[in-house]
Amino acid sequence: MNQHPLPLADRIYDAIAVLTGKHTIRCPHPGCGLHIRYRAVTPAEAKRLIDLATEHTRH
Repeated sequence: MNQHPLPLADRIYDAIAVLTGKHTIRCPHPGCGLHIRYRAVTPAEAKRLIDLATEHTRH
C-alpha cells in the first residue's frame, strides 16, 4: 500500500488492538481516516467489513 505513515497515536492504538485480539482495517484512499476494528465475528461478517472499509466509494 502506498499510504502515508500513520501518526504515532494511531500506531499505538493499532498495537493495543492486536494485543487484545482485534483486527483493524483501514481505507487505502489517501486522506481518508476511516478504520474499522472487529473481533469475534463470522468469516462472512469479516469479509463484509473488509469490503466496506477498502472500497472508498461505499463510505
